[in-house]
Amino acid sequence: MPRISQQHKELNRARIVAAASEGFRARGLDGVGIDELMKTAGMTHGGFYNHFGSKEDLALEVLHQGFADSLRDLARIVEAHPRSARAGLQAILDTYLSTDHRDHPELGCASAALAVDAARHGVQTQTEYQRGLDGYLAAITDLLLAAATQTGTKLDLAKARQEAIAIFSQLVGAQIIARAVARSDSTLSDEVLAATRKHLWRA
Repeated sequence: MPRISQQHKELNRARIVAAASEGFRARGLDGVGIDELMKTAGMTHGGFYNHFGSKEDLALEVLHQGFADSLRDLARIVEAHPRSARAGLQAILDTYLSTDHRDHPELGCASAALAVDAARHGVQTQTEYQRGLDGYLAAITDLLLAAATQTGTKLDLAKARQEAIAIFSQLVGAQIIARAVARSDSTLSDEVLAATRKHLWRA
């Protein structure tokens, strides 16, 4: 039987991670089994263990890649507003608190989609979540400092980080709540996102 090339193996691994990324973000780490993930990826159950030692190892990879992708998206938004850090921040708020982000958790930020899962799983999962969170907080802190410099406002690093924590907590919390009632009361769900956007715009 011919051996699978390293390139083919890497492609198979990427397919598994892609299937798990969408599945986990849509239904949670415990909401999708290995059989279903491998079927979605077009492979058999047994092939899973050629790439990952356990489902937990896969979850760590999904968190790592999910946050990396989200942070790249955030950087692209910032780069699209080179003359105004404030405009960049507002664009991030609009994107994160959009109904499109709410309605497609499988394609959205891992922070909101997997926050509850991270709280319920072990220290390794929480550590990986924390790495992603640290990246978001650092990026928002830098934006706030840049905006302060551009407007001549006094803002030190400690205060900027405090504001970044508050902003990101509201972004994630609003998405979690909006998704929690999206089907039972779409008007309330929309209101949660709109009210949070309005509040953060004034901040």
